Amino acid sequence: MKKTLILLLIALFGYNCATVPVTGRKQLSLISNSELLPMSYDNYKTVLDSTNLSTNKLQSEMVKRVGVRIQKAVEEFMAQNNMSDQLDGYAWEFNLIEDSAMNAWSMPGGKLAFYTGIMDVCKDENGVAVVMGHEVAHAVANHGSERMSQGLLQQMGGEALNMAMANKPNETRMLFGTAYGVASNYGAMLPFSRLHESEADKMGLIFMAMAGYDPREAPKFWERMAAQSEGNKPPGFMLTHPSHETRIHDLNEQIPEALKYYKK
Repeated sequence: MKKTLILLLIALFGYNCATVPVTGRKQLSLISNSELLPMSYDNYKTVLDSTNLSTNKLQSEMVKRVGVRIQKAVEEFMAQNNMSDQLDGYAWEFNLIEDSAMNAWSMPGGKLAFYTGIMDVCKDENGVAVVMGHEVAHAVANHGSERMSQGLLQQMGGEALNMAMANKPNETRMLFGTAYGVASNYGAMLPFSRLHESEADKMGLIFMAMAGYDPREAPKFWERMAAQSEGNKPPGFMLTHPSHETRIHDLNEQIPEALKYYKK
């Protein structure tokens, strides 16, 4: 019985996988954009309705400006690699929320939010681009969808999402909340795995470089973030994010590749 289940899971993964842009990694994909994006947009609207947008016009405009530039870079990259269909249904949006948390997050379909608390760490437009590239990468790589697919497989035996939504609407909404964390704490997204974080770092370097931002600024941003976190950092093995030291080392290793895409 156990062997049969394993074989079925292998077969399911083989027929329901997608390819992550840039890295080429295969991921479980049981959920289409047409099913996922409406839930994402509803939850994003709930976040905006439940928080206050920043009144800092300069910072708000900077977030939107950087967002649009990286959006165009992503669209260019996807077109060059015959992957534009993965952006079907995207409705990009970039907002700055008044909140002291040093945080930013993304949701499926290109819905992104920065908190004002991270702007001092960003320091300037290049710093915003580091964070923006990383968060856009999470969305483009469908990391939340992958996590939701894994939950769908575990909780509902791989039942198609449209069937799950029709037959188990409450469970499906809970699954989305488990994947994105927005149900219980407006926009305080659940942390991604180390794999997803490292993948978003690598992809984000490429996207910011294509948008005309120097990828060499990425390690500098994380050095500033590390300085802000001193004294409050748990041991590396307890983190879902890579340690600051690991992240900075890996980014420096990836910069030569990213520079090939750099458009000054």
